[in-house]
Amino acid sequence: MLKFFDCTQTAFIPYITAGDPDLATTAEALRLLDTIGADVIEVGLPFSDPYADGPVIQASAARALSAGVTTDAVMAMLKEVTPELSCPVVIFSYFNPIARRGTGRFTAAAREAGVRGLIVPDLPYIETSVLRNEAIQNDIELLVLTTPSTKAGMMNEITIASEGFVYLVSINGVTGARPDVNPRVKDLLKEIKQVTNKAVVVGFGISTPDHIRLVAQWGADGVIIGSAMVKQLGEADSPREGLKRL
Repeated sequence: MLKFFDCTQTAFIPYITAGDPDLATTAEALRLLDTIGADVIEVGLPFSDPYADGPVIQASAARALSAGVTTDAVMAMLKEVTPELSCPVVIFSYFNPIARRGTGRFTAAAREAGVRGLIVPDLPYIETSVLRNEAIQNDIELLVLTTPSTKAGMMNEITIASEGFVYLVSINGVTGARPDVNPRVKDLLKEIKQVTNKAVVVGFGISTPDHIRLVAQWGADGVIIGSAMVKQLGEADSPREGLKRL
C-alpha cells in the first residue's frame, strides 16, 4: 500500500476540476498547489452528469466539457505534470467514463499518467471488485467512500478495502461549501478509528479554516477541500487571476 501522507499533521487535499478554465491552467494549478504544501491533489475528471456534486463543481465540469476537454487530454496533461510534483495525484471520476474506456484500459492510462489513486463516488462498494483488481494490477489505489448513512458492518468492510486512506463523506448529499460541519462527523471518526489504523480524511462541505480546525480536533487525519478551490479558479476574470485567488 502506498503511503500518501504523514499522519503526524492534518493533511491538506485540494480538489480541482481538470480543464476549468483550461488544461494549461489546470497544469499550473497542480504545480501551485504542490508548491504551497498540498499532501495529495484530487483531480476531477469532467463528466456530463456529476450528480454527487453541488452547483459549483457541476458548473466547472460543464465549462470544461464545453471547452472540449476529454479523458485523453486530461491524461496527457497529467503525464506531463506529475513527474514535477512532490505529492501524489488522485483522480475523482464517475464510473461512466471508466466503463466506456474499460476498467483495464482506464487504470493503465492512469498509471501511465502518473496517477496514484482513484475515487469513484457513484460505484457502490459491493460492485468495486473488478475495478479494484484492475487498479491493483496497475499500482493504482482505489479509495472507497463511507458516509453518515453507511451501516456499521459495511463501514468496517470499506475501511479494510479502501487503500491509501479512508474517505469519510461528511454529509448525505452533494459537494459544496456549507456554513457548518455536520456534528455527526465527530462520532463517525471515533467509530472508524476503532476498527482501522488507516488515515481517515473528511470531505464534502469543508471550506474554511475553522472547519479544518474543528475536524482536526475531532481526529481527522486530513481534509479534502473541493468547491472552495474550484470557485477560485472557475469564477475568476482570467486564468491568471484564478491562480492568484487559488
